[in-house]
Amino acid sequence: MDYSKFIKFYPDFPIKGVNFVDIIPFLQDKALFQSLCDDLTAMCEAPNVAAPEARGFLFGAGMLYGQNPIQNLIPLRKKGKLPFAEGDLVQVEIMKEYGPDHVYFRRSDIAASQPSGDTVEITFFDDILATGGTARGLALGLNAQKVTIGDKTYNVKVKNFVFLVEIDDLPGRSRLEDIAPVKSLIHVTEG
Repeated sequence: MDYSKFIKFYPDFPIKGVNFVDIIPFLQDKALFQSLCDDLTAMCEAPNVAAPEARGFLFGAGMLYGQNPIQNLIPLRKKGKLPFAEGDLVQVEIMKEYGPDHVYFRRSDIAASQPSGDTVEITFFDDILATGGTARGLALGLNAQKVTIGDKTYNVKVKNFVFLVEIDDLPGRSRLEDIAPVKSLIHVTEG
């Protein structure tokens, strides 16, 4: 299916010079959303998906539904959004298109994952790949973790990146390929 015809663009939002890619139309049609989530799931190489708020959640949660290999969604959230026990919360600094920010995840959410051998493998999913700053920062933060599941400690590894939309004329892909393979369902250009 040609999903690109459903995307809307808003120039200079949220700040001048940034072109906002609106993926909300995918949420306005149940059959379209289900088809999209099925196609995204097929691109995932790990049973665990890490997704940043808010738009990453919308499709990441959809990937848990139905007959597919995705077993766990690891939420990646902004400050003050995740309750946590002492020592559970990890802060990661990221560089977005319009400046630095911080995103958080809980080690306990990773520990709820399905391990593969000696590793908890994760597909990093987000809605848009632009400059790659969010994905790179979070992938490096996830890869630095070790989690205990039962009585065994596992390394954490981002196995691949999956994006709903990739803006091809921005450098996002080149900033991620040294970490893991990158897959995108829809390709667009800024110009």
